[in-house]
Amino acid sequence: MSRIETDTVFVRRDFLEPEAPPPSLGGVPGWVRKNLFSSPFNIAVSLAMLLLLAWALPPLFRWLFVDAVWTGTNREACLPKNGETVGACWAFVNAKLAQFTFGSYPADQRWRPSLAMIVFFLGLAWVAIPKMPRRREGVWLMLTAFPVLTFWLLYGGLGLPIVETSNWGGLLVTLVVAVTGIVASLPLGILLALGRRSKLPFIKIVSVVFIEVWRGVPLITVLFMASVMLPLFLPNGVNFDKLLRALIGVALFTGAYMAETIRGGLQAIPKGQYEGAASLGLSYWHSMRLIILPQALKIVIPGIVNSFISLFKDTSLVMIIGLYDLLGSIQRNFSDANWSTPSIAPTGLIFAAAVFWVFCFSMSRYSMYMERKLNTGRKR
Repeated sequence: MSRIETDTVFVRRDFLEPEAPPPSLGGVPGWVRKNLFSSPFNIAVSLAMLLLLAWALPPLFRWLFVDAVWTGTNREACLPKNGETVGACWAFVNAKLAQFTFGSYPADQRWRPSLAMIVFFLGLAWVAIPKMPRRREGVWLMLTAFPVLTFWLLYGGLGLPIVETSNWGGLLVTLVVAVTGIVASLPLGILLALGRRSKLPFIKIVSVVFIEVWRGVPLITVLFMASVMLPLFLPNGVNFDKLLRALIGVALFTGAYMAETIRGGLQAIPKGQYEGAASLGLSYWHSMRLIILPQALKIVIPGIVNSFISLFKDTSLVMIIGLYDLLGSIQRNFSDANWSTPSIAPTGLIFAAAVFWVFCFSMSRYSMYMERKLNTGRKR
C-alpha cells in the first residue's frame, strides 16, 4: 500500500485586527500612568500639584459659586448680613452686563451692535467650518460686504441715527479693534515679509526700517502717539476719529510682528521649491501665490495665531486714549456708588478674564485643528 504524503501550507490573506491594549495601558488609567506617573520625578510633581489643587480649589469654588450672590439690584445684595459669608457678586455682573457688552451705546439702539455681532459670528462659522458650502464666497463677503454693513449698523447714517465712536465700549470695542487688527495685519505682514526678502535695495530698506521701528516701541506708546501726537502733524481742519487712529496704530504695530513671523516661514521653505517654481516658468507673484506662501503660512500657523491672541489681549490698552473696551468698561463701573462693595472688583476681573480666555482658547484650539488638517508632511 503506497503512502501519499501531503504538505499543507497556510497562507494568510488578510491582516489580523489589532488587539486592544491591556487595561493598565489604555483609556484614562493608561493616560494617567504615561503622563503623570511615568517616573519618580513625575510622580513627585504630580502629587505636589494634586495637593496644591486640593488646597486651593475648594475655597475658590465656594467663593465663586456656593457663597456667591446671583441676584440683586444694588450693593445691599452683596453685603454680609448677620455675620454670613458673602462670595462673588455676580449680581453686579448681571446688572451691568449690557454696559460690559456695548459701553455707553444708546439703549434703544443696541439692537444694531447685537445684529452686527450675530452676523459676524455666523459669517465666522461659515468660513471656518470646512464642511460649509460655498466657503470661498463666504470669505469674500466677510472681507467686502461685512465691513460696510458693520460700519453702517454701528455708526449710522442712511436712515439710522448716528452714534459717535466715543459712545462705543465694552466687548463691542474689543471685537472691533481685534478683528480689524487681525484682518489688516495679515496681508500687511505678508507684504512686509516679502519686501524684507526682496532683492530690490529700496524695497528691502523700507521694509526693514518699517519693521524695526514699529517693533522697537511698545504698543502703549503707539496708541498714545496715534491719539495725542498725530493730530498735531495734520493740516488744519483735518482730523481722524479717535477709534480710527487706534485701529491704524494697532494694525501697523501687529503687521510688523506678523512680518517677522511670516518671514520665518519663508526661510523654512527649501530652496528646491523656489527652483521648481522657476523651472515651471512661473513669475515671482505666481510662484509666491501658488507654491511658496501656502507652504510658508502652513508652517507658521502657531506663530500667526499667537500674534492674534496677543493682539486680542492687548486691546485693553486702548483705555489710555479714552476708549473703554471690555476690561475698561468693567473697571469704569467699579466706581458706581450703587455697587461699591469689596467683592465687585475681583468678580468683575474674573468675569473679564473668563471672556478673554474663551476667545483666546477658541483661537488656539482652532489653530491646532488647522495644523492637523493641513499636515501633509506624513501619510495617515
